[in-house]
Amino acid sequence: MTVQLKELREEQARIATNARAKFDEIKDDTAEERAQEIEREFDAMMADHDKLNSKAERLEKLETLERQMNAADSRRPSGKAEGRGVADEELPTYREAFAEMLRSKVPDAAPMSEAAQHVLRQGRVDLPAEQRAQTTTNSAGGYSIPTELSNILVRSMLAWGPMYDPGITTELVTTGGGAIDMPTVNDTAVTAGAHTEGATLTDDGGKDVTFGQKTLNSYAFDTEWLRVSKELADDSIFAMETLLGSLLGERLGRIANLQLTTGSGSSAPNGIMTASSLGVTAAGTAAITFDEILDLEHSVDPAYRSGPQVRYMLNDSTLLAVRKLKDGDGNYLWQMGNVQAGIPSTINGRPYSINQAMDSLATGNKVMAFGDMSKYYVRKVGAPLIGAIQDKDFWPGFGVAGYIRFDGELADTAAVKHLITA
Repeated sequence: MTVQLKELREEQARIATNARAKFDEIKDDTAEERAQEIEREFDAMMADHDKLNSKAERLEKLETLERQMNAADSRRPSGKAEGRGVADEELPTYREAFAEMLRSKVPDAAPMSEAAQHVLRQGRVDLPAEQRAQTTTNSAGGYSIPTELSNILVRSMLAWGPMYDPGITTELVTTGGGAIDMPTVNDTAVTAGAHTEGATLTDDGGKDVTFGQKTLNSYAFDTEWLRVSKELADDSIFAMETLLGSLLGERLGRIANLQLTTGSGSSAPNGIMTASSLGVTAAGTAAITFDEILDLEHSVDPAYRSGPQVRYMLNDSTLLAVRKLKDGDGNYLWQMGNVQAGIPSTINGRPYSINQAMDSLATGNKVMAFGDMSKYYVRKVGAPLIGAIQDKDFWPGFGVAGYIRFDGELADTAAVKHLITA
């Protein structure tokens, strides 16, 4: 664990301790006005706690990915370009190598040098340390060209998981996009019957097993081309091809999560909220009770409630409403986890996932799901692609675009059920 991650976890623990102390200030004789003030302070603390938790989880994923990348290739160089004896300081910058790659695509152009190929393979990005005069000031990219050097880019963030992430659903990665048929069977409503001695067994087909089929296709989505001028590529302190590639990757992640959550199932993925069956209809149009949450959990058959991927799923505003639920004495029902012991927060002892593609509390909305998420299959055709090209349409600049193919289907609709408001 890095120092930064350790500090985040320690800060979480400190906030959780203070939140508990703040929570305990509410007594039976506490004035209503003071109790409301304490509740607001408690909510603010828990909002800070969740922000730190999200940041820590992203940092943990990044550290895991970096460890995997550093351990996966035994050929990674340590000071010398592989097989050539060229020191790192003699290698071109990532931007120079990328520009050389684009130039090499022009007819009759010279091929890329080995040094440039090496830099692109390693994904090495070197940010220059010089200052440049600002040439444009607009939202198309000019804000990244500073009059005084600042290599920190302010990026607006928006959560978009978790349906495309591995570990929540069942992931199927294929190299091709042909349809995958999944046979299904639901024999839960059929039982055996009493037998009369000496009687001939009934053979009328009335209790034959009925099979079904679900199909996983491959639906494609793209980001459209982003045109990057040569002036912006030259003058920006950032490597535009790398920055835009990262942003387009997030766009692909958002469309994947949206489709796998609320996709119509008609020429599109069958989103988990679309495919799930009704568990509970709430009495209110913009509120839910803890009793209704328990009803949702128990609307799913016990056979599905013991797996490792059984969980709740809801968006952040609905989670806030759940956290504010109280018992008859005015005490919060919310169960905080133990950050120091690595115990996450839960709803009724069950883990949950925040999915911002889900509906918020309003009339007739599906605001919460519960069940065995492993019964939802996400089919991925290879990995998402980010491509860059330079031709007569883009020259002397270049274009960047993203592309993704996937599908999703709930194989067993009894495994996941949803709560809908009145």
